[in-house]
Amino acid sequence: MPRIDKYILSQMLTLFGFFALVLIAVYWINRAVSLFETLMRDGQTALVVLEFTALTLPLVISVVLPVAAFTAAAYGTNRMAGESELVAMQAAGLSPLRMARPVLVFGVFVGLMVAILVHGLVPLARERLADRQAEIAENVTAQFLRPGEFQYPTDGVTLFIRDISDDDRLLDLFLEDARDPGVQTAYTAEQALILRGESGPVLVMLEGMVQRLRHDGERRQLTVTRFQELSYDIGGMIAGRSARGRDLRDYGTLRLLNPDQALLDATGKSAAQARLEAHERIAQPLLSPIAAMLGFATLLIGGYSRFGVWRQVVWAILALIAVQFAANAAADMAGRDPSRWPVLYLPALFGAALATLILWLAARPRARRRTYASPDPGAMP
Repeated sequence: MPRIDKYILSQMLTLFGFFALVLIAVYWINRAVSLFETLMRDGQTALVVLEFTALTLPLVISVVLPVAAFTAAAYGTNRMAGESELVAMQAAGLSPLRMARPVLVFGVFVGLMVAILVHGLVPLARERLADRQAEIAENVTAQFLRPGEFQYPTDGVTLFIRDISDDDRLLDLFLEDARDPGVQTAYTAEQALILRGESGPVLVMLEGMVQRLRHDGERRQLTVTRFQELSYDIGGMIAGRSARGRDLRDYGTLRLLNPDQALLDATGKSAAQARLEAHERIAQPLLSPIAAMLGFATLLIGGYSRFGVWRQVVWAILALIAVQFAANAAADMAGRDPSRWPVLYLPALFGAALATLILWLAARPRARRRTYASPDPGAMP
């Protein structure tokens, strides 16, 4: 690689590292705060909060890197223009297309990083996060059963526990189930245990009473039953809230391209939807070189101005917004009809054509100046 390419590439990578670090910190802290409030409210420890926030980090990085690449390319180009380095390069005979070569290498490098994340680290992190969420959902004592407070695990269910002993026995339990409008059932027990059953957590109540009030028009009937031991399945009531199907984003790209029946049963999605998710991952890294090229090419348009390059910066941002808008429209179109997955690659083609057009426009003034400066062979001396 020529020395000038190494210089431009080193400038872009240095700025990229700075902007990526800042943006990742901002995005991650924003997500971590909301996650911290949710987990701490559910009674989780600081280690669990730290684990969950760390597992969300790969997804945050994959979203931030293209933006950081665009910012680094635009800021680096602006700084080289302000220090007259771009003028010196152009005076040495380098065209905008030639100067864009190290920027394209920089964008491809960022795209490879995004590809590693979306195809490898993000699915692994999401799979681990889903497993940990399932484990915590099954730990009903830690998540929902807090002594001395009325709990509402789901609509129509009220739960109260006076205290929890050191051996995890629930003392003086009250449970009211009013999900059926015609039957209202209240359970009271001196002690209760949480055991794991085949369908999820099971509440085993000891030494208690069941009061069942039936509504039949204007007639009401109260039935009271005492028991020594009674089992109540709370798997669907509490843990079942998190027992939804697995997400397609939890699986690897190769498996999504050729989905098996186990994957379809676990997610409840069709094979076309699984392949659509895989193509979305393949198309996502393609936008990173486009973002870098737009940030570089747009700032080459226009000559020197004492007011700076704020107009070029605005045009660069608008160009990036246009590409992102096209990506969102393509994703929405493919989401309505998964068989249209080829449209996911159109935003990258649109962005590449736009960047090429801008570079061509940036080279035209230079070409005109060369034409005007060349002597006319037929002119009089």
